[in-house]
Amino acid sequence: MSQFIEKLRLLVSAGDVRISEHGYDELAEDGLTAKEVIDGIVDAQVIEEYPSYPKGPCVLVLQRDRLGQPIHVVWGIPRGHDKPAVLITAYRPDPERWDEAFIRRR
Repeated sequence: MSQFIEKLRLLVSAGDVRISEHGYDELAEDGLTAKEVIDGIVDAQVIEEYPSYPKGPCVLVLQRDRLGQPIHVVWGIPRGHDKPAVLITAYRPDPERWDEAFIRRR
């Protein structure tokens, strides 16, 4: 299990979360609520990790929406900081670009 996702889960459980402006736009575009995405980190499955991303380490995870449908979420922590957990973006993955489990790119 990724130590980074565990750190993110601890921050989220402590309420230390921020949603990026882009994140809010993507949530609205795909009909997702901040609450369901934030709550969904508990069961998130790591797809890809980006420890050296210029804005700070981040991770792409598979989560489920309130109806059990797959969503991809990118979570991160700003470079040079220990917190907050930042919900960078969330979207419904394109089945044409992902395998049937939505964890591997085609």
